[in-house]
Amino acid sequence: MMNEKPTLKSLLESSRGAKLLFLGQEGIFSAEERERYLKQYGLTAVDTMQDGVVGVIEHHRLNPVEEDISYEAYAQKIPAYKLTEFEQLLSEEIDDDALLMAIKLGNDQERLLRLLGNEHLSDALFVRLLKLYRFNEEDEDNRQDRDVIMHTLRRYIDIKPNEEDLLYSYLTLRRLATEATDAGLLEALMGFPDFEFLVRGKSKTTFKETIARNEHITDELVRKLLSLRRKGVDRALAGNPSISREVMKHLFDKHDPETDKALAVNRALDEMLFDALLERGEEAVSLLLLHQPIDKDRFKQVLERKNDDYLLLVASNENISEEVIALLMERLNVPLSAALASNRSLMPNQLEVLYNRGEESSMAALAANPSAPLKILETLYAENSDDMTILAALAHNPSVPEKILRELFERDDLQINRGLATNASLPMDLLDILKVDTRLQNELAQNENLAKSYEEVLNQNKAMMNL
Repeated sequence: MMNEKPTLKSLLESSRGAKLLFLGQEGIFSAEERERYLKQYGLTAVDTMQDGVVGVIEHHRLNPVEEDISYEAYAQKIPAYKLTEFEQLLSEEIDDDALLMAIKLGNDQERLLRLLGNEHLSDALFVRLLKLYRFNEEDEDNRQDRDVIMHTLRRYIDIKPNEEDLLYSYLTLRRLATEATDAGLLEALMGFPDFEFLVRGKSKTTFKETIARNEHITDELVRKLLSLRRKGVDRALAGNPSISREVMKHLFDKHDPETDKALAVNRALDEMLFDALLERGEEAVSLLLLHQPIDKDRFKQVLERKNDDYLLLVASNENISEEVIALLMERLNVPLSAALASNRSLMPNQLEVLYNRGEESSMAALAANPSAPLKILETLYAENSDDMTILAALAHNPSVPEKILRELFERDDLQINRGLATNASLPMDLLDILKVDTRLQNELAQNENLAKSYEEVLNQNKAMMNL
């Protein structure tokens, strides 16, 4: 029976005074680092076949001479191990604090760069090492900087073999800053250059602003971001629900309209700032009343402003409480009815009340509302066969039955087709026909069902390529 090959760990522990043969390139660790590690086991590293060699550590690439030595070791039944196995073992036994102190004292950036490329290190140690790296401020396309970015992306972003090009895109770095949940990593990312990104082909944002939007930032990181004294960063922080009330107040006191707008949609806004923002610019107030949860107490603050437009905004807000809806229903007038008729948070019986009022301006809003009872949608369709506004609204509504959607499709009307193109409930056979109409590209881009089908095709193609 053949002797079972010992694990590398057990070989090291039982071979004091012996030698370990290394073939090929160094890899992650230098020869000196290997020797220091082996010294604790009483072993010596060699690069030629000698008496006393008890194991071979092989790089995945060997030159012809090294191949011959490897064959000789095999013939002598000397066990061979991959270099990556040795590196993993060494990595697991690293004293994190001692390693970090050595790098700090020696300012050894070359060693730091090699360690950042070590996939066997823990995330905690990687982050501590990443904080020590200093990016080149003069060379915008520095090779070492690029390597550090790629090491970081490989560790935290799932990159498939056929998606290697993502490692060369700064947009992937922005994705990391957006999705990261480790506050330590976010702090380390603060040391990266402040890259600029074009968002949806329109507005620009920076890397620091992206970090400022991440809800996992700590108070310490918030202080660092505020110390940058950049309006873009302040505005990004203002919308982050993780920041403290004190920071929100600090940002509010800057009297910056864009910062006010960001605060207005911050879901962690307290009552005092809610009331204070009601006195700010028109855009900030509109965002505040459309996006903030509105309960009875907040509604009272709104009523004190005696502004009918404010009531219309609240009526369109899908985060209003049942109490607020009831209070609005008591104040019904034509504009308020139309605003409530579009609100998906209303109950079917409340929408029926609005329908029974018979106000023309509410009918199109009800036709487009997915929460409207089926009976109302069917009646609106049956009684408004010539009203293109209502028909287009119905075409947009995912709650409309398939039979009606198909009949609307048969009308072959551009206005109706624009609504159908956005409708996630539209049967795929009809959607496939609309896809070839170049006039509907913007609407098709909003169709969740179409986006899902594209994603499935992409995933199938990736799977085929991986096979």
